[in-house]
Amino acid sequence: MIVGERKPLGDILDMIKDYKKVLVVGCKGCVTVCNVGGEKEVGILASSIRISRKKDGNEITVDERTLERQCDPEYVDQLKDIVSDYDAMVSIACGVGPQFLAERYPDAAVYPGINTQFMGGALEHGVWAERCQGCGACLVHNFGGHCPIARCSKSLLHGPCGGSSGGKCEISKDVDCVWHLIVEKLAKQGKMDSLRKLVPTKNWSTSRDGGPRKVVREDLKL
Repeated sequence: MIVGERKPLGDILDMIKDYKKVLVVGCKGCVTVCNVGGEKEVGILASSIRISRKKDGNEITVDERTLERQCDPEYVDQLKDIVSDYDAMVSIACGVGPQFLAERYPDAAVYPGINTQFMGGALEHGVWAERCQGCGACLVHNFGGHCPIARCSKSLLHGPCGGSSGGKCEISKDVDCVWHLIVEKLAKQGKMDSLRKLVPTKNWSTSRDGGPRKVVREDLKL
Protein backbone atom coordinates (compact mmCIF):
# COMPACT_ATOMS: atom_id res chain seq x y z
CA MET A 1 0.00 0.00 0.00
CA ILE A 2 0.96 3.65 -0.26
CA VAL A 3 2.19 4.97 3.08
CA GLY A 4 2.10 8.61 4.09
CA GLU A 5 2.30 10.95 7.05
CA ARG A 6 0.08 13.93 7.75
CA LYS A 7 1.76 17.26 7.24
CA PRO A 8 2.40 19.25 10.43
CA LEU A 9 -0.69 21.19 11.42
CA GLY A 10 1.26 24.43 11.22
CA ASP A 11 2.06 23.81 7.56
CA ILE A 12 -1.58 23.11 6.73
CA LEU A 13 -2.76 26.19 8.62
CA ASP A 14 -0.26 28.30 6.71
CA MET A 15 -1.51 26.99 3.37
CA ILE A 16 -5.12 27.90 4.11
CA LYS A 17 -4.55 31.04 6.21
CA ASP A 18 -6.41 33.28 3.76
CA TYR A 19 -9.53 31.12 3.43
CA LYS A 20 -12.77 31.25 5.39
CA LYS A 21 -14.49 28.07 4.19
CA VAL A 22 -12.53 24.88 3.59
CA LEU A 23 -13.42 21.28 2.74
CA VAL A 24 -11.19 18.53 4.13
CA VAL A 25 -11.36 15.52 1.81
CA GLY A 26 -10.26 12.08 2.98
CA CYS A 27 -9.79 8.76 1.21
CA LYS A 28 -10.86 5.28 2.26
CA GLY A 29 -7.94 3.66 0.43
CA CYS A 30 -4.32 3.21 1.49
CA VAL A 31 -4.17 6.26 3.73
CA THR A 32 -7.03 4.89 5.82
CA VAL A 33 -5.06 1.69 6.42
CA CYS A 34 -2.00 3.64 7.60
CA ASN A 35 -4.19 5.89 9.75
CA VAL A 36 -3.50 9.27 8.16
CA GLY A 37 -6.33 10.00 5.73
CA GLY A 38 -9.51 8.11 6.58
CA GLU A 39 -12.80 9.40 7.96
CA LYS A 40 -11.46 9.49 11.51
CA GLU A 41 -8.41 11.50 10.49
CA VAL A 42 -10.56 13.89 8.45
CA GLY A 43 -12.52 14.64 11.61
CA ILE A 44 -9.38 15.13 13.69
CA LEU A 45 -7.79 17.48 11.16
CA ALA A 46 -10.97 19.47 10.66
CA SER A 47 -11.38 19.93 14.43
CA SER A 48 -7.74 20.90 14.83
CA ILE A 49 -8.07 23.56 12.13
CA ARG A 50 -11.22 24.99 13.70
CA ILE A 51 -9.70 25.13 17.18
CA SER A 52 -6.45 26.68 16.00
CA ARG A 53 -8.15 29.33 13.93
CA LYS A 54 -10.59 30.19 16.72
CA LYS A 55 -7.69 30.53 19.12
CA ASP A 56 -6.07 32.97 16.72
CA GLY A 57 -9.28 34.98 16.40
CA ASN A 58 -9.67 34.01 12.76
CA GLU A 59 -12.54 31.55 12.75
CA ILE A 60 -13.14 29.28 9.78
CA THR A 61 -15.84 26.96 8.51
CA VAL A 62 -14.41 23.50 7.89
CA ASP A 63 -16.56 20.75 6.41
CA GLU A 64 -15.64 17.09 6.02
CA ARG A 65 -15.97 14.55 3.23
CA THR A 66 -14.34 11.14 2.80
CA LEU A 67 -14.37 9.54 -0.66
CA GLU A 68 -14.08 5.85 -1.40
CA ARG A 69 -10.93 6.68 -3.36
CA GLN A 70 -9.41 9.90 -4.61
CA CYS A 71 -7.61 8.13 -7.44
CA ASP A 72 -10.80 7.21 -9.33
CA PRO A 73 -12.70 9.85 -11.35
CA GLU A 74 -16.08 8.33 -10.49
CA TYR A 75 -15.53 9.06 -6.78
CA VAL A 76 -13.85 12.43 -7.29
CA ASP A 77 -16.88 13.41 -9.35
CA GLN A 78 -19.07 13.06 -6.25
CA LEU A 79 -17.85 16.48 -5.13
CA LYS A 80 -19.02 18.32 -8.25
CA ASP A 81 -22.13 19.80 -6.66
CA ILE A 82 -20.36 21.23 -3.60
CA VAL A 83 -16.86 22.26 -4.70
CA SER A 84 -17.94 25.79 -5.59
CA ASP A 85 -19.18 26.29 -2.01
CA TYR A 86 -15.62 26.32 -0.67
CA ASP A 87 -12.64 28.62 -0.90
CA ALA A 88 -10.25 25.67 -0.84
CA MET A 89 -9.92 21.92 -0.36
CA VAL A 90 -7.36 20.05 1.72
CA SER A 91 -6.79 16.53 0.41
CA ILE A 92 -5.56 13.97 2.90
CA ALA A 93 -4.93 11.26 0.35
CA CYS A 94 -1.64 10.19 -1.20
CA GLY A 95 -0.09 12.58 -3.72
CA VAL A 96 -2.44 11.31 -6.41
CA GLY A 97 -5.49 12.65 -4.56
CA PRO A 98 -4.81 16.41 -4.67
CA GLN A 99 -3.73 16.10 -8.30
CA PHE A 100 -6.93 14.33 -9.32
CA LEU A 101 -9.00 16.90 -7.42
CA ALA A 102 -7.13 19.78 -9.04
CA GLU A 103 -7.48 18.25 -12.52
CA ARG A 104 -11.19 17.58 -12.11
CA TYR A 105 -11.88 21.00 -10.58
CA PRO A 106 -9.45 23.42 -12.27
CA ASP A 107 -10.97 26.50 -10.62
CA ALA A 108 -10.57 25.09 -7.10
CA ALA A 109 -7.68 25.76 -4.73
CA VAL A 110 -6.43 22.32 -3.66
CA TYR A 111 -3.80 21.69 -0.99
CA PRO A 112 -2.09 18.44 0.09
CA GLY A 113 -2.47 17.49 3.74
CA ILE A 114 -0.25 14.42 3.53
CA ASN A 115 3.39 13.80 2.68
CA THR A 116 3.46 10.57 0.65
CA GLN A 117 6.37 8.39 1.74
CA PHE A 118 6.57 5.04 -0.08
CA MET A 119 4.92 1.77 -1.07
CA GLY A 120 5.25 -0.72 1.74
CA GLY A 121 3.59 -2.89 4.33
CA ALA A 122 2.99 -3.18 8.07
CA LEU A 123 5.70 -4.70 10.24
CA GLU A 124 3.54 -4.30 13.32
CA HIS A 125 0.70 -2.08 14.44
CA GLY A 126 1.74 1.50 13.75
CA VAL A 127 4.95 0.59 11.91
CA TRP A 128 5.25 0.50 8.11
CA ALA A 129 8.31 -0.24 5.99
CA GLU A 130 9.19 0.45 2.38
CA ARG A 131 9.27 -2.56 0.10
CA CYS A 132 8.80 -1.25 -3.45
CA GLN A 133 9.89 1.70 -5.60
CA GLY A 134 7.62 0.86 -8.52
CA CYS A 135 10.48 0.30 -10.97
CA GLY A 136 8.14 -1.33 -13.47
CA ALA A 137 10.01 -4.65 -13.87
CA CYS A 138 9.96 -6.74 -10.69
CA LEU A 139 13.06 -8.85 -10.00
CA VAL A 140 12.42 -10.13 -6.47
CA HIS A 141 12.34 -13.75 -7.67
CA ASN A 142 16.08 -13.45 -8.30
CA PHE A 143 16.79 -12.41 -4.73
CA GLY A 144 14.90 -14.75 -2.46
CA GLY A 145 11.80 -12.58 -2.48
CA HIS A 146 13.64 -9.44 -1.36
CA CYS A 147 13.96 -6.25 -3.40
CA PRO A 148 17.48 -4.78 -3.48
CA ILE A 149 16.26 -1.80 -5.50
CA ALA A 150 13.99 -0.57 -2.72
CA ARG A 151 15.79 -2.02 0.29
CA CYS A 152 19.49 -1.63 -0.53
CA SER A 153 20.61 1.94 0.20
CA LYS A 154 22.60 1.81 -3.07
CA SER A 155 20.08 -0.31 -5.04
CA LEU A 156 22.83 -2.83 -5.81
CA LEU A 157 21.82 -5.84 -7.93
CA HIS A 158 25.05 -7.87 -7.84
CA GLY A 159 25.83 -8.32 -4.18
CA PRO A 160 26.57 -6.27 -1.06
CA CYS A 161 28.79 -3.21 -1.14
CA GLY A 162 31.10 -4.32 1.67
CA GLY A 163 30.04 -1.59 4.05
CA SER A 164 27.60 -3.69 6.06
CA SER A 165 28.41 -5.14 9.46
CA GLY A 166 26.56 -7.71 11.51
CA GLY A 167 23.77 -7.82 8.97
CA LYS A 168 23.16 -4.07 9.19
CA CYS A 169 23.61 -1.38 6.55
CA GLU A 170 26.44 1.10 6.98
CA ILE A 171 23.97 4.01 6.98
CA SER A 172 22.36 2.92 10.26
CA LYS A 173 22.41 0.07 12.73
CA ASP A 174 18.61 0.13 12.52
CA VAL A 175 18.60 -0.71 8.78
CA ASP A 176 18.95 -4.33 7.71
CA CYS A 177 21.40 -5.05 4.91
CA VAL A 178 19.05 -6.58 2.38
CA TRP A 179 21.92 -8.50 0.81
CA HIS A 180 22.54 -10.15 4.14
CA LEU A 181 18.87 -11.19 4.13
CA ILE A 182 19.13 -12.39 0.53
CA VAL A 183 22.15 -14.58 1.23
CA GLU A 184 20.57 -16.02 4.37
CA LYS A 185 17.35 -16.84 2.53
CA LEU A 186 19.03 -18.46 -0.47
CA ALA A 187 21.42 -20.43 1.75
CA LYS A 188 18.48 -21.79 3.73
CA GLN A 189 16.79 -22.81 0.48
CA GLY A 190 19.96 -24.39 -0.91
CA LYS A 191 19.97 -21.94 -3.82
CA MET A 192 23.26 -20.14 -3.30
CA ASP A 193 24.38 -21.10 -6.78
CA SER A 194 21.79 -18.71 -8.17
CA LEU A 195 23.94 -15.83 -6.95
CA ARG A 196 26.65 -16.90 -9.38
CA LYS A 197 24.37 -15.99 -12.27
CA LEU A 198 24.94 -12.55 -13.72
CA VAL A 199 21.82 -10.45 -13.45
CA PRO A 200 21.42 -8.55 -16.74
CA THR A 201 21.78 -4.79 -16.57
CA LYS A 202 18.41 -3.47 -15.46
CA ASN A 203 16.28 -1.76 -18.06
CA TRP A 204 15.37 1.44 -16.25
CA SER A 205 13.10 2.58 -19.06
CA THR A 206 10.25 0.93 -17.15
CA SER A 207 10.92 3.22 -14.19
CA ARG A 208 10.42 6.97 -13.80
CA ASP A 209 13.31 7.80 -16.10
CA GLY A 210 11.01 7.85 -19.12
CA GLY A 211 8.57 10.34 -17.60
CA PRO A 212 5.09 9.73 -16.14
CA ARG A 213 3.97 6.16 -16.74
CA LYS A 214 0.62 4.83 -17.86
CA VAL A 215 -0.91 1.34 -17.85
CA VAL A 216 -3.53 0.61 -20.50
CA ARG A 217 -5.73 -2.49 -20.31
CA GLU A 218 -7.61 -2.69 -23.61
CA ASP A 219 -9.83 -5.45 -22.22
CA LEU A 220 -11.12 -3.09 -19.53
CA LYS A 221 -11.64 0.04 -21.62
CA LEU A 222 -15.22 1.01 -22.37
